[in-house]
Amino acid sequence: MSNKDISNSIKQLLIDTLSLDLAVADMEDELLLLGNIPEFDSMAIVSIITAIEEDFHFQADDDDLSAEVFESVASLIQFVESRA
Repeated sequence: MSNKDISNSIKQLLIDTLSLDLAVADMEDELLLLGNIPEFDSMAIVSIITAIEEDFHFQADDDDLSAEVFESVASLIQFVESRA
């Protein structure tokens, strides 16, 4: 899977999970997640991690899941790319 495919998949996952009124093409990599999007709460994080693990076939270790991973769209994409 290419980096572009991973990026688009993560963006679509965020849009679907958070019920955002955005298209994948309109979601900027620099979009801040934590503290910026009200729907991005602890339950959303659990749903997103579960979906990422299923879609990309890896298990995220609790030690790897820091606030920095969820800081922005780009940081979440980078996290997945480093494991995919």
